Amino acid sequence: MSGKALNIGDQFPNFQAQTNEGNIDFYEWMTDKWAILFSHPADFTPVCTTELSRVAQLIPEFNKRGVKPIALSCDTAESHKGWIEDIKSYAKLPSFDYPIIADNKRELALKLNMLDKDELSAEGIPLTCRAVFVVDDKKKLRLSILYPATTGRNFDEILRVIDSLQLTQTKSVATPADWKQGGQCMVLPTVKAEDVLKLFPEGVQTIEVPSGKSYLRITAQPKD
Repeated sequence: MSGKALNIGDQFPNFQAQTNEGNIDFYEWMTDKWAILFSHPADFTPVCTTELSRVAQLIPEFNKRGVKPIALSCDTAESHKGWIEDIKSYAKLPSFDYPIIADNKRELALKLNMLDKDELSAEGIPLTCRAVFVVDDKKKLRLSILYPATTGRNFDEILRVIDSLQLTQTKSVATPADWKQGGQCMVLPTVKAEDVLKLFPEGVQTIEVPSGKSYLRITAQPKD
């Protein structure tokens, strides 16, 4: 029986798990940081190796944002330790600085609805899909993405979304299509005209449209 599907804004469930770094309690491991949990079908597989390598290379970027990465694969902690040596060799990494959860019994995969019925192990047991969960410091789910097994994840895009999430939770803006850090933002429709100057001292440009409605308001990215 799979777990209840998680929606954006739901409390992310706590769990205990074994990893290549030892046993963890997820909430305690997070401390007061954000987390990105991303699952993999299996150890010693090509696409997964490129993904874990990329995350290892991006650790400084995750650290800048106060985000702790943690991976999950349906193999044992001992298997993970062997695989990490391949990952380090492939990406020429001096170290591998985040944990991989050992979910060989599929308990967490079931709890978090991460099993892919079309991806089976040699024994015919479902493997995990390429799920991504971003959890904030209040332990709320802020982002959920599901990729097919044949498509590696774009972690630059995931960092971009984290930037947007962290900006928009404290500022009265939304980020437009293809936005990147430092780019122009959209003023939220809920911001009243009389409050615009106070909230956006650098100014706001209103784009005229045929409807005559003044909902397309652009401003520079608010400063911290």
